[in-house]
Amino acid sequence: MRQTLRMHHLYGLLALLGLLLPWYFNLLYFAAGGSIRPELFWGHAFANALTTGITLDVYLAAIAFSVWVATDRSLGRWRWALIAACFGASLAFALPLYLAIQRLRGWRMEG
Repeated sequence: MRQTLRMHHLYGLLALLGLLLPWYFNLLYFAAGGSIRPELFWGHAFANALTTGITLDVYLAAIAFSVWVATDRSLGRWRWALIAACFGASLAFALPLYLAIQRLRGWRMEG
C-alpha cells in the first residue's frame, strides 16, 4: 500500500513538472514572437528534421493516450478533461496525472 501511495506522489510530481517545464518554453516561444496561428505554429513545429520527429512523436503519443483514456469508462466525464489537458496543456502533464488518478483509485480499492 505504501508503494502505491509513493507512486501516486511520483506521478503527481511528474504531472506538475510536465505542466511547468513545457509551458516555460511555450511562454518563451510566445515572448519571442511565436504564435498559435496555424501557418506560423506548424511552420515552426516542422522547421527541420529534428522538430518534425519530435512533433510527430508527441502528437502520435497524445492521440494514442487520448484513445486509451476515451475508452476508460471508469473515469466518467473526467476522461474528457484529461484529453483536453493533453492537447491544451501537454501530454507530459496529462499522462502522469492519469496514472496518479489510477494509482489513487487502486489504493482506495485496496484499503
